[in-house]
Amino acid sequence: MAGASDSLHESLDQLSSKTLDMHRALVSLQEELEAVDWYRQRADGCSDSELREILLHNMREEMEHAAMVLEWLRRNDADMAENLRTYLFTSAPVTEVEEATMGGETGGEEAAAGGPTIGSLKGDS
Repeated sequence: MAGASDSLHESLDQLSSKTLDMHRALVSLQEELEAVDWYRQRADGCSDSELREILLHNMREEMEHAAMVLEWLRRNDADMAENLRTYLFTSAPVTEVEEATMGGETGGEEAAAGGPTIGSLKGDS
């Protein structure tokens, strides 16, 4: 999954330090999520209950690491921050949140037709 860390798509001398740091963060996030998957699979396949609990503990630590990197990305990329604000911690189906986003919060087709808005999907009044 994290094969993107093997190489850059552009020559190093054309990339800013910000782009390189973003690459490091994105690859780290991929690696953490991959580790979550590995530990979950190993725990499911494990016959020893004590080992299963250790593996699940390790999986949760990888989730913590992924969340920390995701927060760094949010703080350092305005586009990422906007998307996270739109989609995370909503209770409506994600596709409805996306539809409301595409329709616009004030005056899009869905809002004009009385459909959901981002605020209404997030529970804002």
